[in-house]
Amino acid sequence: MLAAGRPLEAARAAMILAHGRGAGAADMLALARELHDPDFAYFAPQAPENTWYPHGFLAPIESNEPWLSSGLATIGKLVERIETAGIPAGRIMLVGFSQGACLTLEFAARNARRYGAIVGLSGGLIGPDGTPRDYPGSFERTPAFLGCSDRDPHIPKARVDETARVFEAMDAEVTERIYPGMGHTVNQDERDCVRGLMLRVVS
Repeated sequence: MLAAGRPLEAARAAMILAHGRGAGAADMLALARELHDPDFAYFAPQAPENTWYPHGFLAPIESNEPWLSSGLATIGKLVERIETAGIPAGRIMLVGFSQGACLTLEFAARNARRYGAIVGLSGGLIGPDGTPRDYPGSFERTPAFLGCSDRDPHIPKARVDETARVFEAMDAEVTERIYPGMGHTVNQDERDCVRGLMLRVVS
């Protein structure tokens, strides 16, 4: 795991950033530097061999085990570490891109509570079409941002739409933005939205 920003013991808020397939923790810290807020501590876990789970996120869930459960546990342990240091979940932002966004969104859904914010950049909930989405718990009006291209080669728009509906039903304050022809990347509008959420967390 890589860390940056304010030391955890002195930070007012924290952000966990999960990287995409084939990328790494350093890539997410580069994004953190663009989003820089002096009140935040940033943590970017590293997946073994740069992949959180071996198959696509639309594959049967069991085909991605035990790697999926391991990745979810990695985020969970980081949340626990941050809370133990004195930062409550309400000031923790969960952020992921691509495969990391899928992991982040699935973790949040399975562990619903009030977080500082949840951000899925080019991602959606994990599992094939028709996967039951009867997650327990409530987000208690946690802000959630979902951004994706309308023609992303890896993330179907329909899955982003479904994720938004599931999060809304779990009492998240959802903002979904679909960008025409963007491709599989993060654009400036998405960065600006994340910065706005960061300001809300520390205000």
